[in-house]
Amino acid sequence: MIVSVCDVCGNEIENGANRCPYCGAHIEGGTLSPEKSFRYRTVNLEAGRPVAEVALHRMVEAIDDCRRNGVTVVTFIHGYGSSGKGGIIRSECRKMLDYMENQGRIGGYIPGEEFNKRSGATRAFINRFPQLGKNKNLNRGNRGITLVILS
Repeated sequence: MIVSVCDVCGNEIENGANRCPYCGAHIEGGTLSPEKSFRYRTVNLEAGRPVAEVALHRMVEAIDDCRRNGVTVVTFIHGYGSSGKGGIIRSECRKMLDYMENQGRIGGYIPGEEFNKRSGATRAFINRFPQLGKNKNLNRGNRGITLVILS
């Protein structure tokens, strides 16, 4: 079997494949095209100050919609909470994301406060999606957001 290396994630892939089985990068004419495989969206879950149940429903609906539309990374704005200890929407969203990741419904997530170049998880996601290296939230320690990898 002849293999090549994915330019996006670095994993070995079979020659002739249309898509990397690990990160989903499109391969055109034997060359990987990460630009076509990266689509990004931001969703504000705290708009209108919803209760946690409504925000969770919005998040799940947004994930399903993003997946249908080929979005690979979505940033959810859930806020940090007015108490200064972390809000209920933030904690409930992350619990749901843990559940969805364990079910295989998402490829992973990075809490905003861990979205920095020193984080191994962040570096791995930037290797898969180099465009994340230019994200305005990188290295800002923003506790009010979470980045979700869909593929």
